[in-house]
Amino acid sequence: MAPKTLSAFLSPISLPHHLTQFNPKFLKINTKPTRIFCKSAQSHKTPLSETQLSVSMPEAGGAGAAAPTPGEQFLERQKAFEAAKLVMKEAKKKKRREKQKALKVNSAVVCCYGCGAPLQTSDQEAPGYVDPDTYELKKRHHQLRTVLCGRCRLLSHGHMITAVGGNGGYPGGKQFVSADELREKLSHLRHERVLIVKLVDIVDFNGSFLARVRDLAGANPIILVVTKVDLLPRDTDLNCVGDWVVEATTKKKLNVLSVHLTSSKSLVGITGVISEIQKEKKGRDVYILGSANVGKSAFINALLKMMAHRDPAAAAARKYKPIQSAVPGTTLGPIQIDAFLGGGKLFDTPGVHLHHRQPAVVHSDDLPILAPRSRLRGQSFPNAKAASENGIADKFESNGLNGFSIFWGGLVRIDVLKVLPETSLTFYGPKALQIHIVPTDKADEFYKKELGVLLTPPTGEKKAKDWKGLEIMRELQIKFEDPRRPASDVAISGLGWIAIEPVSRSPGRPESNLEETVKELHLAVHVPKPVEIFVRPPLPVGKAGAEWYQYRELTEKEEELRPKWHF
Repeated sequence: MAPKTLSAFLSPISLPHHLTQFNPKFLKINTKPTRIFCKSAQSHKTPLSETQLSVSMPEAGGAGAAAPTPGEQFLERQKAFEAAKLVMKEAKKKKRREKQKALKVNSAVVCCYGCGAPLQTSDQEAPGYVDPDTYELKKRHHQLRTVLCGRCRLLSHGHMITAVGGNGGYPGGKQFVSADELREKLSHLRHERVLIVKLVDIVDFNGSFLARVRDLAGANPIILVVTKVDLLPRDTDLNCVGDWVVEATTKKKLNVLSVHLTSSKSLVGITGVISEIQKEKKGRDVYILGSANVGKSAFINALLKMMAHRDPAAAAARKYKPIQSAVPGTTLGPIQIDAFLGGGKLFDTPGVHLHHRQPAVVHSDDLPILAPRSRLRGQSFPNAKAASENGIADKFESNGLNGFSIFWGGLVRIDVLKVLPETSLTFYGPKALQIHIVPTDKADEFYKKELGVLLTPPTGEKKAKDWKGLEIMRELQIKFEDPRRPASDVAISGLGWIAIEPVSRSPGRPESNLEETVKELHLAVHVPKPVEIFVRPPLPVGKAGAEWYQYRELTEKEEELRPKWHF
């Protein structure tokens, strides 16, 4: 009975006549293949081939797990990639934190509040030295942060004690730290979120600007503070100077929020800087950055003095403020100042010592000569006094400065190769540097004879003997369009600048016909190696500066992007 039933079940099924005809629609719907699973007759000990496994493994609803689909495999790979990225990111963060931790000042080491050098009791001549008895007494009473080292005490009484040597440091004197080591102490700033207050000396604008400031500041916002504006000649229109500074700063393409013209001596413009710092600080630390001897410590003292009227923290910080000195490289380490009640610290930083400035080539004893101490007065050539002293008045009348050389101390020599008879050169810089004019054919002899005597620095026979001379000579071809305004400034890094006027504004001098004249001036400038020479648009100083200075027409986009200047 069973076989009969099975044969009946397996026999072909009889279909109605109308369904046996070809019907594509019926086939499309009803001919979907169906898998038939059979139990393998092989032993479980015999391994199965891949084909047999694919046939014998049950689908969803069976006893085993379903094979992952391509979509699921893709998602798994993506999850693995993201996990690997997170691991690599955390490893980089950890490495960066360790690097920054190594570069930052060790808070466990107590430093002199005047210069930032670590306190020590072993070397009496080195920065940070404190008498051992005093050190132990202050340490016992937890007052080491109120200790001033021996070098700072001498600096505060006018002694010239250098400590920085190397690339950008100073020849002569003691050299306890290199300029590169000081620069390395600032390298962590580009990895942090801070507010940078960058100082620039208006007397040495190009030389003190820090051309590679991005390497130190990174992408942090910058407040640009122009110091020593009280040294500019009388009757200078600061509106013109402010526009000139903003124009020069815009070309640097830095993240500058605003520009401030200030004087730490007269406190002019300091209030505006305080307002800008409070507005932009947002709980971050504030770092005062600038080249050596740009006036950072003096600026911080002026800042604390003005802030003390409203901020008790600043008033308390004034008791232990950084030391001011004419010696470049006074500050040897970051000095933390608790000057804000609302969070964030103020830091005085070591000056960035630049090898291309004049202070880097003169002896340490001659450094005070390079620092102007009073308002600048331009010395113009040719002039009647210089002509009468040298007995060359007749030559000036006929040919002007052509064929003459002008010495600016022993540091700069300018050979006048080809200029107009009415051309004038005006020198702006330290008054201690004497200016002498001689015929060019006698210039070499004059320099060799008078170096260290009339031409100083270097001062003295010994320093003159060690002096390497004016090794760099740069020929300048200065073009001009309007003879009624200066053609350009020739700025000497670390010293000052020379204004080149095609036609002197001196009264009584007739103007020549310039229509058929080639509007180009030829000069040769000699300086020590590796001092830099900058040719720049003329800085509008004095009463005449406001008359010839021209404001540039700006587009709406330029007006929006340009930083605003304040005074």
